[in-house]
Amino acid sequence: MRSRRATAPECPAIRPGRSGLRESTLLYMFSITGTLVISAGLVAVTGNSWTRVLGALLDGAFLAPGRWGNTLTVATPMLLVALGMVIGVKAGFFNIGQEGQLLMGALVMSFIGTRLGGPGPLLLLAGLVLGAAAGGGYAAIAAAMRFRRGVPEVISTLLLVFVAFQVVGFAITTDWLLRDLDPSRPSQAVSSAALPESVRLPVITVLGNEFHIGLVVALGAAGIVAFLLLRSVPGFKLRLLGYSPNVAQQAGVAVARAGSTALFLSGAFAGLAGALMLSGGASSARLTAGFSTEIGWQGLLVALVARNRPLVCIPVALVFAALRTGSGFLAATGVDRKVVDVIQALLVLALLMPPAVRFVLERRRAMAGVVGGSHDG
Repeated sequence: MRSRRATAPECPAIRPGRSGLRESTLLYMFSITGTLVISAGLVAVTGNSWTRVLGALLDGAFLAPGRWGNTLTVATPMLLVALGMVIGVKAGFFNIGQEGQLLMGALVMSFIGTRLGGPGPLLLLAGLVLGAAAGGGYAAIAAAMRFRRGVPEVISTLLLVFVAFQVVGFAITTDWLLRDLDPSRPSQAVSSAALPESVRLPVITVLGNEFHIGLVVALGAAGIVAFLLLRSVPGFKLRLLGYSPNVAQQAGVAVARAGSTALFLSGAFAGLAGALMLSGGASSARLTAGFSTEIGWQGLLVALVARNRPLVCIPVALVFAALRTGSGFLAATGVDRKVVDVIQALLVLALLMPPAVRFVLERRRAMAGVVGGSHDG
């Protein structure tokens, strides 16, 4: 009598065919349409026309003279921060302290540009490189705590943000560090001295719009990160580490070294963003207590909405930058700029909902297949 071998039921393979693409498209259309309807309702509650508000946003972001150049300038540091976030997440580590790492990069850039002597281009290059190193080194503190004391990097990187604010505050109020000692400026204006013109990024002018060369650096970085993560051995090791630390260790990956490298690179991109912002003329090229203006947090959201895909971060950063620059024109419509923050939050939810819904649907289909297979057996 032949015995039957008991076998576990197999889960049906989920293939992203035409039906899956159609489903995703419909989900995104539904989510974005819902966001637009809710946003229009919020604007109506304020007693304004949504068409007028939309026109003001478009004018402020793209259509008014010189505005799209400003939008590209704002998108540049967001994109760099997002790329750093992508590297960390791909390796399985969640660095959410980009705001502090950005400040560290700007602080080093300010010190080199205002306190050291030498040729301007050399100081600019040194400030960018060491600013990135400062951001990476600041993130490395969290890496050391993670691998030596088991402190989750989510907690340590977040708490280090508040330390960074205090460090910057101390630097710009201390004479021998960064405080501006120019007697012609009012004493209550506490900030660093402005970077000399020779230590600022070259500006590109296209059709009356100006943006600094940092945009080219950010776009090139996006391409390099995408290539290295998908087509290189180090990138494969980082992705393997993010998939399973145990599997990565069995494959010969030094978990602590690879994880520390990922966190360092994540912080380095944020530090480079801060150095580029300062040398690109943000805040009149002066380091102030509120210099970061939440760019670090918004760059994190860019990576989240892009689902950690480096090249997708480019258009998402542009959308977030457009909301930020376009909100400056809302005063003429009588709408509070805080409405844009709400719309931005709704947009994030709209773009995150379809993947979450698809995940739930696919899990249900897989479970239904398992149950059906077990009943057939």
